[in-house]
Amino acid sequence: MQKLPPGVSAADFQTALGRLRDVVGGDWVLTSDEDIGTYLDAYTPFRGDPSDEYVPSGAVAPTEVSQVQQIVRIANDHRIPLWPVSTGRNLGYGGSAPRLSGTMVLDLKRMNRVLEVNEPRAYALVEPGVSYFDFYRYLRDHKLKLWMDCPDPGWGSLIGNAMDHGVGHTPFRDHFRSICGMEVVLPSGDLLRTGAGALPGGKQWNTFHYGYGPDVSQLFGQANFGIVTKAGFWLLPEPEASRSDQIFVPRHEDIHAFLDIMSSLVADFTIDSSWSLDNPLMTSPDPQVRAAVARSDGEPSAELDQLSRDKGLPYWGTRVYFHGAPAVIDAKWEYAKRRISAIPGATFKTGNYFHFPRDYDRVEEGMDGDTFAKEAVDIPSLSVFTGPGASRGHGHIFFSPIISMSGEELLRARKVLKQAYRDLGMGPYNGLGGWAWFRCNLILLHVLPITGNPEQNARMREIGKQLIKIAAEHGWGEYRTPPVFMDEVMAGYSFNNHASLRFLESIKDTLDPNGVIAPGRSGIWPKRLRERRDA
Repeated sequence: MQKLPPGVSAADFQTALGRLRDVVGGDWVLTSDEDIGTYLDAYTPFRGDPSDEYVPSGAVAPTEVSQVQQIVRIANDHRIPLWPVSTGRNLGYGGSAPRLSGTMVLDLKRMNRVLEVNEPRAYALVEPGVSYFDFYRYLRDHKLKLWMDCPDPGWGSLIGNAMDHGVGHTPFRDHFRSICGMEVVLPSGDLLRTGAGALPGGKQWNTFHYGYGPDVSQLFGQANFGIVTKAGFWLLPEPEASRSDQIFVPRHEDIHAFLDIMSSLVADFTIDSSWSLDNPLMTSPDPQVRAAVARSDGEPSAELDQLSRDKGLPYWGTRVYFHGAPAVIDAKWEYAKRRISAIPGATFKTGNYFHFPRDYDRVEEGMDGDTFAKEAVDIPSLSVFTGPGASRGHGHIFFSPIISMSGEELLRARKVLKQAYRDLGMGPYNGLGGWAWFRCNLILLHVLPITGNPEQNARMREIGKQLIKIAAEHGWGEYRTPPVFMDEVMAGYSFNNHASLRFLESIKDTLDPNGVIAPGRSGIWPKRLRERRDA
C-alpha cells in the first residue's frame, strides 16, 4: 500500500525514517499498511480503484513544537513532503489523506494541550490536537462560563477546522476570523508568532490581532506556507439564555424581499447565528404535494400555489437562534418579526427557550426536533452522521459554491445548476435551499455520493469538476473543497491571468523551495512539483 515520496529512493527514505524515530520515538513513525490505512480518506472518491490516489508514505506524530521543527528540517534534507493534519476528521473534504501520494502525514493529534483560558477576556490558547469534544469537557470541568462555537461534527480540531475556513452556529461562527495569534513552524523549520505575539513577552497576543506592520495570519488559512502549532481563539461569554424561532413566507416570489431583509438583519447583527434557507412546500412528504412538485419539475406553478394555501405550507422558511440576555434577545426577535412582517402573509413560530447553565441537561435532549440543536447552543455532537442528510453507504464529497444572499442570485444559481444536473445525467436537482454561515452570503451545499463501483466514482469525479467549472463561469467559487477538486477550484479564481495563484506560488517558492509543506494544498504547488497540477 505504501507509496514512496516522489523522487526519493527507498534507501534514502529509510534513512529519513530512522532520523524521525530519533525525534519522536519508534512507536510514532507509522509506516505499516495497517497504519497507513488509518490515514486514507474514509470517503475517498477513488474507492475501488486499484490506482487509488492520495496514499501517504506513512505518518509521524510529534508531541511538541521543537519536534515539529526537527521533522521539517529532516523533510527538507531528504525532500520528503509533509501533510499536516490536526485530527484529520473532515469527512467529505478529504479526511487526513494528502493531495500528493507519497506525502508523509504530519499528525498533530498528540499535541493536544489547552494551554490557557482567560474567562474575563474570553479567549483560549490551544494546540492543534484539541478537539471540540476535548475543549467542551475542559470548559465544563473547570466551570468556565465560555462558549467555543462548535461545528458539525464535534470530533474535529479547533485549529484544523479554522485553518480550513470551517464554521459553527453562534456569533463567532466564522472560525478563522475568531483566531487571534498563531505560532507557526515555517517550511525552513523556523518559528514565527503572528500579530502581537512577535513582541517578546507581549501580553496582547491573543487579544489583539495586528501587532505592528502587515498581519500575515491570513496566509496560513487554506494554504501550505507553515504548520500552526498553537492558536488563540476568541470565545463567546456564556449567554444568559438562547432561543430558537422560525420564520416563514408563503409565496415563491417572496424570496427576493425575504433574503434582502435577512441580509440586512445579519449585517446589523440582529441575527447573529447561522441559519439555513428551507423549502417547506417543496420538501413536504405529503403525497399530493410531492406529485405536484414532480409535475412542475420543482418550478413554481399555480397548482403548487393553491396547495400552499390549502395545506398551510409556506414556500420558504428558516430557523434562527438568538443568544444573550433575555431582554436583548427578545427585543431582537421582535425587531426581526417586525421587519419580516413587511412581506404579506409572513408567519412566525416561537421555539424553545433555554437558560444557562440551568438548562444544559435539557438541551442535550434536542431542541424541537432540530438535528443541529446541540451545536446551536455550543454542545458538540456527532448528530450530523445520523440526521436526514447523513451519508449512506460509502460516503460523499462536497460541491459547495458560495453565492450572494439575494433572491435573484439564488434563483439564477438554481436554474443554472439544475440544467447542469440535467446535462450531466445527475437526475433531479437537489439544491433547494442554502446555508447562511458567512456574512450576507449563501452556500449551496451539494452532496456527490461515493459508491462501491469504481466506474461510477470516476464519473462522479468528472461531474464534480464540471460543476465547479460551470459555477466559476457564473461567478460562484467554492469556499472549501476536497483534494480531488483543489486544482479545479483554484483554476476558477482566474482574474488577470490567475494573478492570485501566481502571487501565492511566488510566496511558496520563496518560503518553501523544497516543497515540503503540503504540496498541492488548495492548488498551490511548489516549483519542483508544479507539473503535477495537470497530472
